[in-house]
Amino acid sequence: MDQWSARIAGLGEAGGTAYLPFDFSDQCTGWLRVSSEDGQAAEVQAGWSLIEGWRITPSDHLAAAARVQDFDPIPGAHIQCSLDDLAARVAADRAALAATGP
Repeated sequence: MDQWSARIAGLGEAGGTAYLPFDFSDQCTGWLRVSSEDGQAAEVQAGWSLIEGWRITPSDHLAAAARVQDFDPIPGAHIQCSLDDLAARVAADRAALAATGP
């Protein structure tokens, strides 16, 4: 969640696209593609890559994110929101997860 927050914050500075992993299956991985043209508004699209989940260290996914070239969007699995709202939601989810204990 810390890496997600950092990647979202980076989009707020310069815009661009970030891939955030959410599923580490044996034969593929699930990703959220977060795109922002202006550093304020975002489009979040869920999809898949054939990068195998076992090849990724979840605590350091940045190298794998750079290799996502085959992103296959899931039809209808997208939202548009502000980057601030997205960052706040990730922060709230991180806090809720931390509250569950080690």
